[in-house]
Amino acid sequence: MRVLVVEDDPKIAAFVIKGLEQAGFAVDHAANGEDGLHLALSEPYDVAVIDIMLPKLDGLSLIDKLRQKKINTPVIILSARRSVADRVKGLQTGSDDYLIKPFAFSELLARVQALIRRAGDLAHPNRLVIEDLSLDLLTREVVRAGQKIDLQPREFALLEYLMRQAGRVVSKTMILEHVWDYGFDPQTNVVDVLVCRLRNKLDRDFEKKLIHTLRGVGYVLKVP
Repeated sequence: MRVLVVEDDPKIAAFVIKGLEQAGFAVDHAANGEDGLHLALSEPYDVAVIDIMLPKLDGLSLIDKLRQKKINTPVIILSARRSVADRVKGLQTGSDDYLIKPFAFSELLARVQALIRRAGDLAHPNRLVIEDLSLDLLTREVVRAGQKIDLQPREFALLEYLMRQAGRVVSKTMILEHVWDYGFDPQTNVVDVLVCRLRNKLDRDFEKKLIHTLRGVGYVLKVP
C-alpha cells in the first residue's frame, strides 16, 4: 500500500515516514502544499496524510483541489488545531479523518489501516482471505493451510496488494507504484526478485500454486 505524507515539519515528517515504512507501506513525502498537490494528482495513493499549515498551499485548499479534480484518495488531516469548528471544517472540505497533534503513531497507523479497509469495502475488515490463505491486517500474521508464514515488510506489502487485486493481472509498473515510492528506478528487476521470494514462501510447500506469471504482462494471485 502506498501513502502520501504532506508535512513541512522535518521531525514530524521523519517520524511518520519511518513508522509507515516499518509497517510495510511505500511512502512519498512533500514538504509543501504545491508539491503535495502535484504528487496527489499524478500518482496513485491508497491514503494521504496531510498537515493543514503548509507553505505555498495550505492543507485544506490542497484537499479541496483534489476533490474538485475527482481524486477520492482517503485523507487524514494532521493539525495542532483542536477546536470542534476546525475539525468540522476539515471534514467538510473533503477529508475522511482528523488527527490532532501531538499524536501517537500507533493511532495514526490504526486510522490509516481503517481508511484502507473502508475504501476496499472488505467483507472481513481486518483480514484478507483467499482459499486457504489469510492475511491479518492488524496482527500482520499470514497463514496458509494452518501454517504461519513469516514475511518481511516488503513481502507483506506485495502480498496484501496481490490479495486486494485477486483474480486481476497486475503489471510490474502497478506493483512498483504500490510497493515502492515514486522515485524508484523502474528499470531494475526488484519486482521479479520480490515476487520470487514471496512465491518461495507462499507456494513452494503447497500443491496449489496461488501466484501465477503471465509473461510480458504481469502477475496474478488466484486459485487454479
